[in-house]
Amino acid sequence: MQQKYYLDACIWRDYFENRSDKFRPLGEWALMLIKKIVEDENYFVISDHLCNELHKNYTQSELDELLNFIPPSLIIRINLNKPQSLKAFQIKNKFNIPFNDALHAVLARDNNAILVTRDKHFFELQEELIIMKPEDLV
Repeated sequence: MQQKYYLDACIWRDYFENRSDKFRPLGEWALMLIKKIVEDENYFVISDHLCNELHKNYTQSELDELLNFIPPSLIIRINLNKPQSLKAFQIKNKFNIPFNDALHAVLARDNNAILVTRDKHFFELQEELIIMKPEDLV
């Protein structure tokens, strides 16, 4: 059965910018995960909310170029709706996490996707959805 993955904006940025911290190759792990998802013919769930967040740092043509090796058939595009915004607001208040991150969590959960992130505050939501780091999936 094909799995769905919702990569948080930080994972896409790790890949796009080949980022690393003092000890870890974050960009390499992100790339390895993206390649693995493609090779296994699993799905990327990409929301309008995620695209809006990425557009703060990248133009549309830059995003298109960076994502060109992902077959369009493996991309599931979704749009945020009002009930999801309301649920995200509740999660934001309950767990004291940023609203945008709560939206990512709701979108991943509602689409039965594994949320891939390294933001620590997401791990408060492990009862709500499956949350993994890229290095745990490659």
